[in-house]
Amino acid sequence: MTTFALVPGAGTDSWYWGPLARALTARGHRAVPVDLPCDDDGAHLGDYADAVVAAVRAAGPDPDDLVVVGHSFGGFTAPLVCDRIAVRELVLLTAMVPAPGESGSDWWAATGHRAAFTEQLARDGRDPDDVVALYYHDVAEETANEALRHERGQSSTAFEQPWPRDGWPPVRTRFLLCREDKLFPPAFVRTLLARRLRGVVPEMIAGSHHPMLSHPVALAGVLTAG
Repeated sequence: MTTFALVPGAGTDSWYWGPLARALTARGHRAVPVDLPCDDDGAHLGDYADAVVAAVRAAGPDPDDLVVVGHSFGGFTAPLVCDRIAVRELVLLTAMVPAPGESGSDWWAATGHRAAFTEQLARDGRDPDDVVALYYHDVAEETANEALRHERGQSSTAFEQPWPRDGWPPVRTRFLLCREDKLFPPAFVRTLLARRLRGVVPEMIAGSHHPMLSHPVALAGVLTAG
């Protein structure tokens, strides 16, 4: 049995992981959706990582086989968990990949995201203020509306903090690239990984920015096949 620690992105809660957690449990694994202190101005990235470890330990003894899945801004937190508990594998799910000393707020300009996002927006012809079209365009309307109700405030504290590691942890790392993601377009992700995680070849999967809501069963299959 593998324990999957599911680390959310900015301003979201453990509800988003519910469909995937059920799919993983159905396959005989343990899923631990994590709530981060994202709305606490006193919480730093280290506190986020501590919250992941606390959630895993609350689910039982330290697991023999732990996989940490970081979604979106969760890419800043997931590697820090490796400094606190034994982790077999990191999975970056359409996630941000930080460089040493880089803050989340600096990441967008440092990676060239703005240009890639603007180009994607022009190709799609979307309203830039349409949150559903950006994040939930392949999610059922009822689920998308519920997701919006579960949005949480995201403190700027963790976003302004320089990423504290001096390099990527020596842990097997996978990157799941979502084919229909409008926030992190595939070409942008490939360029980012070539610069920052050499040797990690992105695995293309179905879905937009929240595949745990749109394709949870397929995503569970990808995670457990790793």
